[in-house]
Amino acid sequence: MTAVQLNSELFFAMSKIASDEGLMMKLLKYAKKLAAKKEDETLVSKEEFFASLERGEEEYRQGRCVRLLPGESVSEMLRRSGL
Repeated sequence: MTAVQLNSELFFAMSKIASDEGLMMKLLKYAKKLAAKKEDETLVSKEEFFASLERGEEEYRQGRCVRLLPGESVSEMLRRSGL
């Protein structure tokens, strides 16, 4: 579908709910959320965030982690670990 066709379908769908303030507010909130994602590609969903934490915890339990030694800089730790 072309951008013009997509815009046409979007505005047609919006015209069906234009008189319902509640639905329009939901649509606006969702559109703003999508726009924010497009502007900041580093944003992740709550589910993705917690899944990442769980993966990190599992790696830690398995001993697949690198610790910063006392007096060691982050650069030194990264060189030592090969990262």
